[in-house]
Amino acid sequence: MLTQPNTISAPVPNQEFTKLATDEQIETVVKALKANNIHMLVVESGEEARKLVLQLVPQGAEVYANISKTLEKIGVTDEIDKSGRYNAVRPKVLALDRKTQADEMRILRARPAYIIGSVHAITEDGHILTASNGGSQLAPYAYGASKVILVVGAQKIVKDLNEGRFPSDRRIQLSSRRCASVRDSGSAQFHWKDSDRQPRNRP
Repeated sequence: MLTQPNTISAPVPNQEFTKLATDEQIETVVKALKANNIHMLVVESGEEARKLVLQLVPQGAEVYANISKTLEKIGVTDEIDKSGRYNAVRPKVLALDRKTQADEMRILRARPAYIIGSVHAITEDGHILTASNGGSQLAPYAYGASKVILVVGAQKIVKDLNEGRFPSDRRIQLSSRRCASVRDSGSAQFHWKDSDRQPRNRP
């Protein structure tokens, strides 16, 4: 008997979630994040974002480039993982055996010197919302990494947490589809993290 192979159709973008924030909203977010001890730099294009990220990370540094369509699109992922100019964590993780070296994988992911990634939404009052299939980036974002660099498009700025969770739900669906295409699995468990207002002595 012939069976239909599992296929994952490409989701149709919702134009509501591609609308860019205004200059006033961006300025509001800059101030709110600063109050939460998070420094935000604004650039005008993906190429400028790529150059800025690479300026912030010294060559030879230990760097974990998170799985991110944003980072892939602007060329950061390939530069970190494939150029040979950085001590890239992801290739090391992928070279390990998940069954016999799971502890080593967790250690490498949990405490890199630098982690570069993205998030699902940022609210105007300075909260960051992100989700993770396995939770691996939440620990370095919140505590483990010495330096955290997030590349976030202006379309991800939202008014508040309630509004943030709605488009983020859509982005989680996209991430879930991507996870399914990679892992051949149709389900994913995600975790929420909001930035709280406890100051930390790091940029």
